[in-house]
Formats: sequence, C-alpha cells, structure tokens
Amino acid sequence: MRREPKKAAKPVKPDALREVPAIDGKKRFLDFPLPEAVQFGIQHLNFEYCTPIQAAALPDLLAGRDLGGKAQTGTGKTAAFLLAAFARMAERPLAERKPGTPRVLVLAPTRELAVQIHKDAEALGCFTDFNNVVVFGGMDHQKQRQELEDAIDILAGTPGRIIDYSRSGDLDLSQVEILVIDEADRMLDMGFIPDVRRIVAQLPPKGVRQTLLFSATLEPEILRLAQSFLKDPVMVETEPEQVVGSTIEQTFYSVSGAEKLALLLYIIKHEPFERMLIFGNRKDKNLDVYEALQKCGIAVELMSGDIPQMKRMRILEDFRSGKVRIVIATDVAARGIHVDDVSLVINYDLPERSEDYVHRIGRTGRAGHQGKAISFICEYGAYYIPEIEKFVGEKFHSTLPSEEMVTIPEEYRDLLRKRPRARRRRA
Repeated sequence: MRREPKKAAKPVKPDALREVPAIDGKKRFLDFPLPEAVQFGIQHLNFEYCTPIQAAALPDLLAGRDLGGKAQTGTGKTAAFLLAAFARMAERPLAERKPGTPRVLVLAPTRELAVQIHKDAEALGCFTDFNNVVVFGGMDHQKQRQELEDAIDILAGTPGRIIDYSRSGDLDLSQVEILVIDEADRMLDMGFIPDVRRIVAQLPPKGVRQTLLFSATLEPEILRLAQSFLKDPVMVETEPEQVVGSTIEQTFYSVSGAEKLALLLYIIKHEPFERMLIFGNRKDKNLDVYEALQKCGIAVELMSGDIPQMKRMRILEDFRSGKVRIVIATDVAARGIHVDDVSLVINYDLPERSEDYVHRIGRTGRAGHQGKAISFICEYGAYYIPEIEKFVGEKFHSTLPSEEMVTIPEEYRDLLRKRPRARRRRA
C-alpha cells in the first residue's frame, strides 16, 4: 500500500497581498507574473524586493530560457530558480502524473545543500500544493524511496543518490522539464561531473528541457559544461564590486601556533556573538581544538566528514536554531552550512586557497547584517596572506594581541593540563 506523504501544517493565507512601494533601482517580486499562491509565500517570508541576481535572472527564467549564472552562496539564486519552477508548473498543470517522475530536478553537490534547497521550496511554496522531495546518501534508503511513490514536482538531491534510484527504477527522469545544476564549481571540485553527465543523459534533450547552471566562478571548465548542457543560454553575472562585502569587519592577529588556543578562549569569552563558525584546515587539529573547548566547559560541535549524516543534520539544525552557538569545521565539512545569522567567523588556520578565505568569511555579514571575521596569522599562515590580499584587493594589517589575550586563563589551566591527547586521525 502506498503511503500518504506527510505534509507540514500550512500557515493561514492572508486575504490579500500586501502593497509594496516602488523604489527606484529595485525590482519588486510583485512586478513579476508569479502565481498568486507563490506571491503569498514570498510575502509570508517577508521578501519584497529582488536581490541583484533575482532581478537579472527572473525575466529570462520565466520566459523559459536556459541560463548560466555566476553567483556566490547567499545571493538569492535558490529563490530565483524555485520561483521560476513554481510559475512554470502552475502555468502548465498536468492532469495525470506517474509516481517517481519529477517535473523539476535540482542537483546539489552536498547533502546539506540539497536539504536546504528542499526547505526553501517548502517555505516559498507553503500556499501551493506542489510535492517537493529531497534524496541524498547517508540516510535510510528505503525511507527515502517511499517518498518517490507519489507524483513529484521538485526533486532536489545529490548525484549519487539520484543515480541509485534511477537505476533501481524508482525514479523516471524522462519527463523532467527543468534541470538545475547548483554550485557547479563544487561539483567539479568534488569529482561529480561524470555522475551529472550520466543523469543528464536520462533527461529530455537540451532545448526541450530548460536548464539552469549556477556557479561561484565561470572558469573555462565551467563554461565548457554550460556549452554542453545548455542551449543558447543567457549568462548572468552578479559580481559585487568588493570581493568581500562591506558588511564584514576583518581583523587579523599575529600569533604563534602555540598561542592560538589561548586567543580563541579569549575571543569566546570577550567577543559578543550569536553564532560562531571556526575554520581549521585539518580534521585532526580541529579535533584537538574541539576537545580542548569541551574540557573548558564550552559548548561546541564538530563538523567532519567522519560524522554520521544524521548527526551532521542534527548539528546543523541546532546551529541554525541557536541551540548550538559554536561549530568547528573544515572547508569540506562546512559546505552546505547555510545559516544567515553567523555573526563571527574565526580562521583558526588561514586557508591555503584564496577563494576559500572569501567563502569562509562570506558566511557572516549576510542578508544585510553586520558580521565579523577574525583570522589567526601564525608562522605557517603568513605564507598565504599575499595571495589572499591579491585576490580580495585589500592590504591587511595584523595586530599583536596583548599578553592577556595569549595566556590561558587560570580557570582553564588545570583542565587543559589533564586533557588527554586527541586520537590522531588521518586528514
């Protein structure tokens, strides 16, 4: 017997849409021919004016054009393609639907990003009857398979799990009307492009389906992918004049590697923050920091690829809700952390790649909020500074912390002295 899909209780729909005043240079969502139920969902989330990429992309997306977009995480690209998908499906309703046959397929490089896209679809479509599903590895295969036993409107997923279900016959991709490839640069970095090609081969050909590709960069490899997957695409670039947003305050401390923990403890104690994200380059070093903070009685979570998926999702939800205020992660583990209210980013280690510096600190100062990024420049991290400065177009000025800032507080000394040495794991 086929299970009935569980749906969260819908909010009460208002009697009428709110008026949104016109502002020169800004595009209102009300200016676009979106279904009324979708407009109610937009206003329920208190969205009124489009971000630059939404304003630039929505006209062509709603016209059914293929599109390649250059946009960083947090620019509103997810809402842009979801709104276009909702509009198309509402305009062309299908009377009969075969189970396991999605109309829209969104490919994401990480499980966390796929989950976030699904949540955004549910939120924007809260006053619609669209059935949105998410599938990804690391979770119960049978439980997710049951989600495919109903007609599917938007399916978000990671390439590996999409291939699993298509091979088993639980997914039929032959009727996909819109394909979205999100964070194509990350797909490339993580080696997923062969899987993406296998999936695309099962879809209607380009020109029949509408295809959207988004990437933080438009390197030659990404442009070749766009040429392969898209037909006569519109290319949209929304690059801020500043690589690092003006809402992010950047601070640099020159410290030795041995002084980093003391400085971190000082910042946690004296720096106001709602949520703190700490970046380190190696899993074993992050584990050392995690255990040290725990020994000091500081509530903290560790995001690592070694952690089971259920626990990763729980940590992410606790971080988003504010139940957990401090998370330590590597760049790989932090992919898919989409939380708007990260007020403080700590670069415990400076990243080796300049792009990763921008990605890291870009997790604060989002959605118009002020944020702060503090970087520790040790004897190793100093080698990366010139390339980072060149990439962001700024000259950094580091500060020597005071003696108090790099001295372990007396209240923590005995606790840390008794701390067992962390079990080493290979990075």
